[in-house]
Amino acid sequence: MLSLRRRDIVCQQAVELVTDYLEGSLSRRDRRRFEAHLRACPNCTAYLQQIRMTIELTGTIEPDDLTPEAQSDLTELYRHWRSE
Repeated sequence: MLSLRRRDIVCQQAVELVTDYLEGSLSRRDRRRFEAHLRACPNCTAYLQQIRMTIELTGTIEPDDLTPEAQSDLTELYRHWRSE
């Protein structure tokens, strides 16, 4: 989980916190700061809505539900994203 050090968060931090926010794993303080950012940022609010819609439409996907090729593709995509 991303540790927040500054009083206000920026969009990059908000994007990184979306999963923790949706899973309810942010501290009360970080949750308030995240929600304050959302109130002031229509782009991050739209991003959160997109993630919620994606979760709703796809349901739960387990690793065994994916073909080995799909697992490999997603793993490679994630590694590429993290290296940027």
